[in-house]
Amino acid sequence: MASIGRRNTLTLLRIAAPGAYLDGGELGEILLPGREIPHDTRTGDSVDVFIHHDSEDRLIATTKVPAVGVGEFACLRVASVHPRIGAFLEWGLPKDLLLPFREQVGPLREGDRVVVHVHIDERTGRITASAKLDGFLDVQETDYLTGEPVDLLITDRTPLGYKAIIDNAHRGLIYHTSVVGPMEIGQRVKGYIREVRPDGKIDLTLHEAGYQRVAPLTGKILAALEAGGGKLAFDDDSPPEAIRAVFGVSKKAFKQALGALLKHRQIHFTHPGVELNSPSVRARRGQ
Repeated sequence: MASIGRRNTLTLLRIAAPGAYLDGGELGEILLPGREIPHDTRTGDSVDVFIHHDSEDRLIATTKVPAVGVGEFACLRVASVHPRIGAFLEWGLPKDLLLPFREQVGPLREGDRVVVHVHIDERTGRITASAKLDGFLDVQETDYLTGEPVDLLITDRTPLGYKAIIDNAHRGLIYHTSVVGPMEIGQRVKGYIREVRPDGKIDLTLHEAGYQRVAPLTGKILAALEAGGGKLAFDDDSPPEAIRAVFGVSKKAFKQALGALLKHRQIHFTHPGVELNSPSVRARRGQ
């Protein structure tokens, strides 16, 4: 089934005067205007399109790529403000994106830039923006590792530092002490996990020193696994002295490296020890 507010690959059913009609599944046939039909496209071909509502609130397809889709965060410019409806945001399509007054956190004027989340409004079924970001962030426990690289969207400046959305899902903070020069709201940067605190809050850094420490250790663990036939007697419950004697690192660093391998599905725990996830190992385990 085609998804509103996202990129879809749809089959071209027929071409008529208005344009190409695409198979939207349960959404029915969706029009791709004639001026946007890719050259040499024929019936039965697949077409990559974005589905949204036109000025008359009909579903329509476009080959244009907007700045943001449903389920994503972005910083957009205010194109205009309607005194009774809300602000309209530029997002790369002819029909601007509505940010209703009820979804704003402060007054906006034409030309302002605002960080929003894009979603389908439950009442209208239309693609809508919201500046009330917290309601769309994942508050579940995370499995980020110290030093792990992440994508950041800067959303606010506070006395402590800059708030940022991590990987389009979680909230974190970059302290002023780790920032060289001012940052802009809406700026996208590469960052790293500094610490996941016991209360679940995430501290961030723009420096990659932590990741550089963990990455070589994961390689060392993988080499030990290969040398041991895919098995290793060490895990995150092993004594710190034994870990340091064999790998030359602290237990904390070793656990971080194991976590990185586990997250990328390269190992699994056997309690005690760990085992390599590979076709050869799985084959041996199944014998």
